[in-house]
Amino acid sequence: MTVTWEELGWERLADGVGRVRLPGWDCTVGLVVGEGSALLVDAGSSLAEGARLGAQAARLAGGGVTLLALTHPHFDHVLGAAASGAAECFAAEGAYALHADERGREELRADAVRHGLDAGAAAEAAAAMVRGGREVRDRLALPLGGGREALLVNAGPGHSGHDLAVVVPGDRPVVFCGDLVEESGEPQAGPDAVPDRWPAALDLLLELGGADASYVPGHGAVVDAAFVGAQRDALAARFGVSR
Repeated sequence: MTVTWEELGWERLADGVGRVRLPGWDCTVGLVVGEGSALLVDAGSSLAEGARLGAQAARLAGGGVTLLALTHPHFDHVLGAAASGAAECFAAEGAYALHADERGREELRADAVRHGLDAGAAAEAAAAMVRGGREVRDRLALPLGGGREALLVNAGPGHSGHDLAVVVPGDRPVVFCGDLVEESGEPQAGPDAVPDRWPAALDLLLELGGADASYVPGHGAVVDAAFVGAQRDALAARFGVSR
């Protein structure tokens, strides 16, 4: 039986493109459905959440998740990645190295617990964390079948040292921004942020999507180009970055 995006609590953004806002940290996970393939954008904050997302995506796509794009290496976006099983994983260049050793996985686990994730769930997910995949140095066009493709873009650094954006072309393009853009609160700049490069990353997002795109933030409601431009200017002022 065919299921709609709305029946599963997802928001349809375009034909075959949607996203869901997760409880807890209001984190976005996206889905792009092709012909015989399905691209999940981010993976949730635990293996259980990742498994639920994968099951929902499979119902929406009519088949399992085959591709996974991680927008940046923070716990609320990546700890569910191992639940995607055989899906081919993509991240910005250098992202996998952060979790390749025990120290990196421990930092990821500890950060998740500090932010309120159950200690057992955090430890389980960190131990299983995806430790390799394809890295995007600049841009990568990803064929999804049926004439559809997604463009993966190494858009950072900015919010983190390894920010990946996903652009879905169309009459009204959809740009998954990760935490380069946030709507439900002020953009968060942690210890791995690169503030002096962040405004330029938003300039790139606007160049990729254009004036009519739907911009999907890592947290919060879908926004338009005017919002992204205003957030770019606010970040520039906040961090003392001139054009």
